[in-house]
Amino acid sequence: MGGEGTINIQTRKYMYNALLGRKQFVIDLTHTKRGTIPKSEIRAKLAEMYKVQDENTIAVFGFRNEFGGGKITGFGLIYDDLAQAKKIEPRYRLVRLGLSTKKDANRKQLKERKNRQKKYRGLCKINGPKKKKN
Repeated sequence: MGGEGTINIQTRKYMYNALLGRKQFVIDLTHTKRGTIPKSEIRAKLAEMYKVQDENTIAVFGFRNEFGGGKITGFGLIYDDLAQAKKIEPRYRLVRLGLSTKKDANRKQLKERKNRQKKYRGLCKINGPKKKKN
């Protein structure tokens, strides 16, 4: 689509959540002569707006385009510090931001293990089956 065109970011329903140590708000984006705006660009603009030093403390998600284009609505969170973000944000969002790695598990092995555990009841699932006496 190209990099030309203007982007206007407005926030609404702003609130500070002291319990989770973050600012949360709805983001309204209006843009002209452009396709979908990358989240990294939105995070950079929000960091500039709210005077945030570390862009990794900003999480944006849930964007929906309005029919006809030109307007996008989503949700944004700005954490007080990086430790708070890592503690509270879901793992999949941390992976998107590059702050965590994706757990690489073999699906077939997980399913086989689940089906083997179905045969046992209670603590046998954790400890394994009881040994038979001879």
